[in-house]
Amino acid sequence: METALITGITGQDGAYLAQFLLGKGYKIYGMTRRTSFTEPDERLVHLGIQDQVELISGDLHDVSSLVRVLTEVQPDEVYNLAAQSFVHVSFHQPLLTGDITGLGAARMLEAIRLVQPDV
Repeated sequence: METALITGITGQDGAYLAQFLLGKGYKIYGMTRRTSFTEPDERLVHLGIQDQVELISGDLHDVSSLVRVLTEVQPDEVYNLAAQSFVHVSFHQPLLTGDITGLGAARMLEAIRLVQPDV
């Protein structure tokens, strides 16, 4: 069974990608930032896949967090869909937006290079 790690799984594209890959027999891990609420994401619930996806805490700001996630999950594939997707917020927080959307991807690639370069 192939294993996929999806960042941004609580977004629209991440949830639909998870549903698609589940249909192909994948085991799905979704990386999420730790938040104060613990309810399953409404998109995963809406698609009826919340019980088929294992959520794991990680943060694109922190390479050590990404190394831990990759070491634990050992994915065959990584889909990095995490980003600042709210246009209004991106105008008010441009540095945070660039950090997550640009440097977050670079941090994920570095973690992959360190832990699992064949992913």
